[in-house]
Amino acid sequence: MKVKEIKTENVAQYLRLDEFDEDQLTAILDSAKEFIRSYTGLTDDEINKRDDFYIVVMILCQDMYDNRCMYVDKSNLNKVVDTILGMHCVNLL
Repeated sequence: MKVKEIKTENVAQYLRLDEFDEDQLTAILDSAKEFIRSYTGLTDDEINKRDDFYIVVMILCQDMYDNRCMYVDKSNLNKVVDTILGMHCVNLL
């Protein structure tokens, strides 16, 4: 599944939620996608060509959902997410 095809229902299923707030999951999903764009410097088209970003989105969504009272921080990034995104970074400053 491509990143652009991920819906809130997919995220809810990944998080094993029976009931969920659509607006909250939409915000989390949008934030996860923006985090990938910001972290890698890739365009949406480039991101959507990569199948491995699907799991990155899901992991980011899970982390954001589980730690709603905290924030995602590049110095404290999930190892899997860091590795996959690092393979595709074009803004290594």
